[in-house]
Amino acid sequence: MSDSNFKKKYKERVRKRSSEANTVRKIVAIVLTTLIVIIVVGGLSGFLYVKSALKPVDSDDNSQKHVKIPLGSSTSQIASILEKNEIIKNDLIFRFYTKFNNESGFQAGDYQFTSSMTLDEIISSLQEGQLMKKAVAKVTIPEGKTVEQIAEIYADEFNNITKKQFMDKVTDKKYVQQLIKAHPELLSDKILNKNIKVPLEGYLFAATYPFYVSDPSIDQIIESMLKKSETVILPYKKGFAKQDLSIHEGVTMASLVENEATTAKERKKIAEVFYNRMDEDMRLQTDPTVLYAMGKWKEKVLSKDLKVDSPYNTYQIKGLPAGPISNFHTNSLEAVANPDDNDFLYFLADSDGNVHYAKTLKKHNEFKKKYIK
Repeated sequence: MSDSNFKKKYKERVRKRSSEANTVRKIVAIVLTTLIVIIVVGGLSGFLYVKSALKPVDSDDNSQKHVKIPLGSSTSQIASILEKNEIIKNDLIFRFYTKFNNESGFQAGDYQFTSSMTLDEIISSLQEGQLMKKAVAKVTIPEGKTVEQIAEIYADEFNNITKKQFMDKVTDKKYVQQLIKAHPELLSDKILNKNIKVPLEGYLFAATYPFYVSDPSIDQIIESMLKKSETVILPYKKGFAKQDLSIHEGVTMASLVENEATTAKERKKIAEVFYNRMDEDMRLQTDPTVLYAMGKWKEKVLSKDLKVDSPYNTYQIKGLPAGPISNFHTNSLEAVANPDDNDFLYFLADSDGNVHYAKTLKKHNEFKKKYIK
């Protein structure tokens, strides 16, 4: 091999080695940069995750949740129970937090927690065996109230809410659609039917509601009430189905029964009367639906009132009205799901509140002459 060829090949080998070295350096640089980015991003993500896990699950959710801590529960078991009930975001972070802060002495028992509680409030509650947050206001919503009447109650209780604001909110189509998505088992698109006067009518359950801030938003109020409605109404879903009723129809029927009687016994009887009438293809002809259609309360419904044109007027339509006419007591739900067994088609209440039932129109008219002055 000549010297010139040798030198040429040598230079070629040097060039290749240099190129390979540059390639290796580039690859190493890319790998190191990628690893650094992964470490930085991972560390930042981890920091943000832990930071988020240390905050309340939902600072706006003040609804109480019953949580039972069994006797002998370890910190790990308690953390798991709290996460399952959505009181904390992450059980592992809770365990680390209590360990690093040397927290212990947690007591077994029945607790009323909220998703808005901080970790320190939860820990203190578990150590002292009592709920840390105390309600600053309690609002009682009676049975048989319409949404409009409920709006008045809250407007009287809280200075930051007016009746108009409340009604504007609960009749806002976009807002109601959000509620339907959030509560699919309870609410359906039926409440957005054009014939419905107020979409949430009947779905704001009668109960006493605690509030942990002096100025709750309308959203907070509605959410608290719907969650209560879910716990009370949904267990009757199977009972409604046995009567061939959907949730909406069951709630509607319950509102009628609520307004026609005051005792659990009479409500069961009247619920069956309504079912008997529907089986006979008769109109329900219940006066409270006329008053709701008219939008005002009267001591006595007149003959001319029965002619009001409305999808709520059961003297003009067959079957159930477009939707509920008020909220109701639990025993009205029970009456609809498990009515009394009878074959009455008519009923009326006398001036003393006694209800008289009849199987025939003739007998019903006799009761009218005797008891209605």
